[in-house]
Amino acid sequence: MERLKILVVDDESRMRKLVSDFLTKQNYEVLEAEDGAQAIDIFFEVKDIALIILDVMMPKMDGWQVCREIRQYSRVPIIMLTARADERDELQGFELGVDEYVTKPFSPKILVARVEAILRRANAIVSDDILSAGGIEVNKAAHIVTIDGSAVELSYKEFELLTYFMENQGLALSREKILNNVWNYDYFGDARTIDTHVKKLRSKLGSRGDYIKTIWGMGYKFEVEG
Repeated sequence: MERLKILVVDDESRMRKLVSDFLTKQNYEVLEAEDGAQAIDIFFEVKDIALIILDVMMPKMDGWQVCREIRQYSRVPIIMLTARADERDELQGFELGVDEYVTKPFSPKILVARVEAILRRANAIVSDDILSAGGIEVNKAAHIVTIDGSAVELSYKEFELLTYFMENQGLALSREKILNNVWNYDYFGDARTIDTHVKKLRSKLGSRGDYIKTIWGMGYKFEVEG
């Protein structure tokens, strides 16, 4: 299968190499640009870029200008990198059609997880409805879960919850976000509903239940060690 192309734009070569190495390990083809002007040239020269990781502060043309320019012609997913956790920056980014906003310093693993989540939403990563991680396999079409090939009986909500966790591996998920995505409504009660389901799900997954980590005061994260 042809590798998806990701354009990494940052004036710091060290940062480009760090991000590029992690993406290459995940079998993406990485293109690099050291400033905004070069990024625009590469984007219009290479027709099938699947996603852009774009630094805000750069010489010649900053990330906002690059984003404006590209958005006139394309809805390609864009992740903005910034050193400042400024709400105005974030709002400006979303107004320009930025898909994700990551503040430096960041974990490259988390960045890769966000890349994969965005590409999945954009249907660039096409799966045949099967998710697998750490010996757990979820067949979304058939509604079947197996661990090392043995079937596991889950309720409908437990199945939906596990699917959501596996689709967002490595990402910290707040209880509100989980409720909105798995229960499909804004939940104004307490968080016990989700905690109860997580407890049952962990129990049914046996030793693999440890993949669901509790983030105290916030929510959960699904992460496979190794």
